Amino acid sequence: MSRQTDAILALCQTLSPTRTAIVHPVKANVIEAAAEAVREKLIVPVLIGPVAKIVAAAQEASIDIAGWDIVDVEHSHAAAAKAAELAATRQVDVIMKGSLHTDELLGAIVKADAGLRTERRVSHSYLMSIASYPKPFIITDAAVNILPDLQVKADIVQNAVDLWRIVFGEATPPKVAVLAAVETVNPKMQATLDAAALCKMAERGQITGCLIDGPLAFDNAISPEAAREKGIVSVVAGHADILVVPDIEAGNMLAKQLTFLGGAEAAGIVLGARVPVILTSRADSERTRLLSCALAALVADARANGRLR
Repeated sequence: MSRQTDAILALCQTLSPTRTAIVHPVKANVIEAAAEAVREKLIVPVLIGPVAKIVAAAQEASIDIAGWDIVDVEHSHAAAAKAAELAATRQVDVIMKGSLHTDELLGAIVKADAGLRTERRVSHSYLMSIASYPKPFIITDAAVNILPDLQVKADIVQNAVDLWRIVFGEATPPKVAVLAAVETVNPKMQATLDAAALCKMAERGQITGCLIDGPLAFDNAISPEAAREKGIVSVVAGHADILVVPDIEAGNMLAKQLTFLGGAEAAGIVLGARVPVILTSRADSERTRLLSCALAALVADARANGRLR
């Protein structure tokens, strides 16, 4: 399992560390995660928050931050706004969530006057690796969009496809499975209607760079045997690279079940803004935080070199 995710770290070995705004890092575990990313030469940290609390967190973690940049602001709202400002003026390449709520951070990033919005909706992707599946895969969106409509789902798919191509290359298009409870279109189940529409959008070039099919139930998406048993003829069924969930509750539960019960490794990132955003949770392992920094570094490099809009 670790060999799959170690490959992500290996891809970053030729990259320069990214200047990363760490927003409101007033807890020891945030400083610890930043220090590990520094040791792996993934980031140059820019700590934004109340300086006294940041120093106290570093002392609790027994980490020397004397050489790190610190931007002193009064509270978490100000820290989020300052991070957005630094990103918009290209003084940082990545934004990382510290000890504040996700909506507080993303609210500052997607404000119309922040200068970080694109034509895409921002969305979250979990890149996951688990021993029971033969390859890494993405679950999206499990952390940002609560109940996405069809157009938002189209952006969610395209963001995930872009991430896949950045990490794994463009030689083979990723296989995207749009999940629902069943594998047939049912007018009473909105997820199945959206899945069918997303497939047609891909046929018409409104979603690009992937092979997409749906609706597919989870078993049909990841198990060739289940797909054969149901008589599903599809290049995606049983071999999915990207799993698109119907809403945040389904995605969040699926990702956490795989992580906490299945032993999956995960790295999370938000795409759709002009800089990648690392969303961390207090329950995340140091390994998850490190892998998320690696993903962000790859995305930042792709954007800097014109491989990502």
